[in-house]
Amino acid sequence: MKIVVTRPIPEVGIEMLKQAGHEVLVLPHDRPCTRTELLAATEAAQGVLTMLTDKIDGEFLQQRPGVKAIANYAVGYNNIDIAACQARGVCVSNTPDVLTDATAEVAWTLLMMAARRAGEGERMVRARQWSGWGPMQFQGMCVLGQTIGIIGAGRIGTRVAQMGKGFGMRVIYVHQRESEAMVQLDARRVELPELLKDADFVSIHVPLTANTRHLVGTKELQTMKKTAVLINTARGPVVDEAALVEALKSKIIFAAGLDVYEEEPKIHPGLFALENVVMLPHIGSATVHARNEMSQLAADNLLAMLRGERGKTQIV
Repeated sequence: MKIVVTRPIPEVGIEMLKQAGHEVLVLPHDRPCTRTELLAATEAAQGVLTMLTDKIDGEFLQQRPGVKAIANYAVGYNNIDIAACQARGVCVSNTPDVLTDATAEVAWTLLMMAARRAGEGERMVRARQWSGWGPMQFQGMCVLGQTIGIIGAGRIGTRVAQMGKGFGMRVIYVHQRESEAMVQLDARRVELPELLKDADFVSIHVPLTANTRHLVGTKELQTMKKTAVLINTARGPVVDEAALVEALKSKIIFAAGLDVYEEEPKIHPGLFALENVVMLPHIGSATVHARNEMSQLAADNLLAMLRGERGKTQIV
């Protein structure tokens, strides 16, 4: 069968596909492929290994009826029209679990950097503008013993909460139902307004859906403490980026740490002028180990689905 990988990924997955005897086409550009490139490459293809930036909708499936299986190289799959795939009998998988620790680590990287003003301080040092230690310089927020609010107690949110316990933090969380893993951490399930009001740190870990788009906007930001820090390693559109700019500019909240953006790779221009935001280039899963595991899992899923078997992490 013909398999298309829409962007270069770690070689372990590519080799798995080739060793299974399939024709494998890897698009060579290290950037999101265009719609035209995607359609051209997938002509006569049965399997596609996609990135989060590849839009797989009803129109694509209609134009490429030979596609039987799609393996998404991400834990999220908001780029794929699941209902359209189900209607056409197209199998879809994602890559959860293997990137949980890596993404949780980046959430904590952002939390510590934003709380302790590390990005602002490093910029001063690199600009050779630091004149030496001062008693009033770069005073940030304490982490030890504070309250962390987790929005979305799935795999990554739970891991962030577990790490928070190492800092003696009190954990509150928002989730559709009570989480046994959170109960074991002595975490308390609350509604979103209470979490925003009480948390010193708010970390977002929900998928992007119609219900979570702009889940955190002007009203929610105004509910937070003026000393609070907002962290987003989930999906950019969960936060109203324009509202966040105004909240940071007006000191409604203390700081934010972002690894994802509302219109990636575009970033709201107002964020660049602010010192109280830490911005990373969507590196949540970017460890050698995690990316290799993602490559292997995506390939394993795709091969299974093309054989007519159920993939390890198949969605439909």
